[in-house]
Amino acid sequence: MATNVDSKVVIVGCGIAGIAAAQRLLKSGFSNVRILEATQRSGGRIKTCRLGNTSIEIGAAFIHGPSEENPVFCLARDYNLLDPKCLTPENQSVDVGEYPPLVPNWFTSSGQKVNPESMNPALELFHELLQNTPQSKTHKPRSWPSVGDFIKSEVRRRAAKRWKDKDKSTRKLLLGAISTMLKEECCSSATNSMEELDLVGFSMYQSIKGVDCTFPSGTEDLVSNLMSELPADLVSYSRPVRCIHWSNRKSGVNAVVVECEDGDRIPADHVIVTVSLGYLKKHHSTLFSPPLPAQKLRSIHKIGFGTCDKIHVEFESPWWDADCEIIYLLWDDEENISDHVLEIGEKWIRKISSFTVVKPSQRGSHVLCGWISGHEAEHMETLPEQEVRRSITELIHTFTGDHTITPKRIVCSRWFHDPWTLGSYCHPANGCSAQDFKNMMGPLPVTGEQQALQVLFAGEATHPSYYSSLHGALLSGWREADRLISHYSVTCPHPSQKI
Repeated sequence: MATNVDSKVVIVGCGIAGIAAAQRLLKSGFSNVRILEATQRSGGRIKTCRLGNTSIEIGAAFIHGPSEENPVFCLARDYNLLDPKCLTPENQSVDVGEYPPLVPNWFTSSGQKVNPESMNPALELFHELLQNTPQSKTHKPRSWPSVGDFIKSEVRRRAAKRWKDKDKSTRKLLLGAISTMLKEECCSSATNSMEELDLVGFSMYQSIKGVDCTFPSGTEDLVSNLMSELPADLVSYSRPVRCIHWSNRKSGVNAVVVECEDGDRIPADHVIVTVSLGYLKKHHSTLFSPPLPAQKLRSIHKIGFGTCDKIHVEFESPWWDADCEIIYLLWDDEENISDHVLEIGEKWIRKISSFTVVKPSQRGSHVLCGWISGHEAEHMETLPEQEVRRSITELIHTFTGDHTITPKRIVCSRWFHDPWTLGSYCHPANGCSAQDFKNMMGPLPVTGEQQALQVLFAGEATHPSYYSSLHGALLSGWREADRLISHYSVTCPHPSQKI
């Protein structure tokens, strides 16, 4: 373990990865650590707000796989932030993959409420395919160019056999449900279409056991608890970084200089960069001098980074069942299986596949969270709130047939137009491989006699198997802190701290 290390470490970004790295370094004896944060707050893509009497998550909301393997769960448990149900051995031991068992209501665009059991054949087929995508390149080279092509091709093939005894209208409904689930999965992967996801790369993500849970008082509680353990003056807010000057030649102390937008130049021995992949894609050419190595640049471009937005809607009273946890919307006028909209300007609202029921902070609060991804989400962000509210009202009237239902208030996320994130989280785009994630996490300089570990990289898009998740971001921060701790230690860190 490193003790009393005076080397200067600057962390760019005060999201969960940056906070985790700082905390780890300080606990290991690093005394000269500083975080530069472009905005006026901590948390990055963790952001909790209020809608009426209900806490809503604009950003990260779920602990995916709340069990001992998940460090976010362990921290939340230790900080006493979780509902007792999440802590039960039963909840921790269930292996549901990425699909927690939610009680659904199904509505069609004809204004009909459908028996959820009648939709089960579609859900079973969809999850069967999603959980059994080809995981190697042994399938014929261009059999299925993407996850979306695989699912649509196999649905048509298998449905023709399995559902041959069902009448035409039932088959059409079930295929419509497949489209709904494809749109749902687009939100999970923050992609415009499942046709943009690499078939082999899709299986790189590893799920953890446990039924997904949330923070009853908001995910920002986790940030607050972590921040309370850091020195008050550790973070400099409203300090965007213009350029990180590193050295690919032999150099002495303070090989790195962090140039801020205000002109301030901060010398450092090591810089941990935790900015979003979206920010890297847009600003890498000006953010680093000299430019990033070609190998890292290729991976920055190859890994996908998309948008998943939420539209929170408050109602006077619920129009869904008392035990309902998710409302699925099925467009019964679409002939083909599809997960994206061609006429975005007019029909963006069709990309909304579901509303999840937000657990109320107090009785009498009725809030739904609508999910939308891709170009349709990016278009939604450009619309005035009044227009979004009108479209949501019309959508609900169409699906319920009840024109008396009127939303009280709405709150939309706008991650694509946030200049510091430029999207939500990453996904394995077509052509992306495990090597690209390895390249993302690789420090600079790559080789040679230069001062080692000048620039390190953390954040959800640098984790090879937990990318896109809160725990992936946290672990990546710990990983880069451990890299520095190991560098300054005689002995290596404990094996369990490695990824």
